[in-house]
Amino acid sequence: MLYLASQSPRRRQLLEQIGVSFRIVDVDVPEQRAVGESPRDYVSRVAREKARAGLAALEEASVAILGADTEVVLGDEVFGKPDDAEDAARMLRQLSGRVHEVISTVWLVTRAGEWSDTSLSRVTMPTLDNATITAYIATREPFGKAGAYAIQGHGAKLIEHLDGSHSGVMGMPIYETARLLRAHGLIGA
Repeated sequence: MLYLASQSPRRRQLLEQIGVSFRIVDVDVPEQRAVGESPRDYVSRVAREKARAGLAALEEASVAILGADTEVVLGDEVFGKPDDAEDAARMLRQLSGRVHEVISTVWLVTRAGEWSDTSLSRVTMPTLDNATITAYIATREPFGKAGAYAIQGHGAKLIEHLDGSHSGVMGMPIYETARLLRAHGLIGA
């Protein structure tokens, strides 16, 4: 049985979109970057810890757990979920008129082994004026989203160019996830 170690409705939607049968396992993993940890290593570690926590929570012998993490990165700064409207505005002002990366890693963990895949996307935002930022924050969409935007919603209006994976920016890179599941016999071609 396949489990998703996430409460994210976006991740559930993306897996359902490709016809994957799964259940949810609730995990609580701290998302705190270690000193000196690269953004890519941080994203991978958190995704892996989610999958491992899901496996530890289940007693079934033959289970597979998917854990995923996605973060917005500008330079060496990781933009997690904003704390409040002021934090969301700060993030959007920093991303405004610049190209940033979105790192999305998925881990598949079973009692027999662990495997991962990563999607790296480059996102260009146009210069955003204060009125645009304020109006977007008023939608409430930035909350709970890395980098304070959701590419699948109103935030699509803030994206000038995407070089990479749309689903990866949403929170789970579907191509890479399907490749991982297929390689381990959890889905067909």
